[in-house]
Amino acid sequence: MRFARSVGLLLSAAAVVLWAYGVTVLQPLTEPIGPWSESLPGNNAYWARDLRFLAIMAVAIGLVLAGRGHLRWSQPAVALGGLWVAADVAIDRADPAGVEATVLLAVSGCAVLAALAAVLHWRERATPPARERGTPSAVERKALTGAACVAGVLALVAAGIESPTDREPELNQGALATAALLVVLAVGAALAAAPARTQARVGLAAGLVVAALLGVGLARAAPPGSRLLPEVALGAVLLTGITVLAWDWPGGRPIWWHHALAALVAVVGPTVFLLATAIPIMILLPIGATFTRLAGNSPINGADSDVLISLFGLLSGLAMSLLLARPSVEDRRRLR
Repeated sequence: MRFARSVGLLLSAAAVVLWAYGVTVLQPLTEPIGPWSESLPGNNAYWARDLRFLAIMAVAIGLVLAGRGHLRWSQPAVALGGLWVAADVAIDRADPAGVEATVLLAVSGCAVLAALAAVLHWRERATPPARERGTPSAVERKALTGAACVAGVLALVAAGIESPTDREPELNQGALATAALLVVLAVGAALAAAPARTQARVGLAAGLVVAALLGVGLARAAPPGSRLLPEVALGAVLLTGITVLAWDWPGGRPIWWHHALAALVAVVGPTVFLLATAIPIMILLPIGATFTRLAGNSPINGADSDVLISLFGLLSGLAMSLLLARPSVEDRRRLR
């Protein structure tokens, strides 16, 4: 895609701003006052942490898009995401709050992002291209399609995040903004993975963004506890649309029965993979409680669970990418 570099970096910068807002404005709303046992938080209490982690993942996906799926950009993007999570825990422990802290973190994060992008761009220019620019290789197309699938599943997670009370207006605002950003990233990465940017694909991408954003709004408008069906519908539309955008169109037309199979996977896959990853991890590895302790926050009430749903969303997105990140017809034939 012609504007992948600028679009990817712009979306990453927007994710940095969302992260900074989450640290300094949303996180203080979720932390109880006092160490008393009756004040211990319950399920989903640290929803701001999940939104921040989703924003960090969006930073990494934006860099993958900016690098057009090239390994030289994708590997540092993943490394940056891991380091950023570690920095987030340390910053959360310091409890920053206020407008000045928000601006400082946003500017610092954007500076780190700009520095990394400048270094990667310089390294890229120092190496002569092996082929014509603007024509992604098979490996790069798979990386971009996989990034789109991960962003699509993370958008579902953001759209469905809840809190113990579900009365915080900031929760809806943060969830809507994060989910919308991930939707745009998913569609942008899918369009960048396409073998050619035709008017039909661009029009489809625009329509998919509008439909997915409407789906996000409907999911957030549904009462807590009844968002499963809107989320399933959103996942089906978004992930199926990603395959139509990114996969080959032999003879100028999609192979519709391939996309019908992809739609079936998109309907059941995210929910199945979320449960398949969440249940064993919750039983065997108290990752959420570990992050809570490292950040110096109050532990979750013993009767509830400290769930890190953003991590489960990432693992589910990676699993979906193994099934759907197959843009060429040959890739899909290997599944038979």
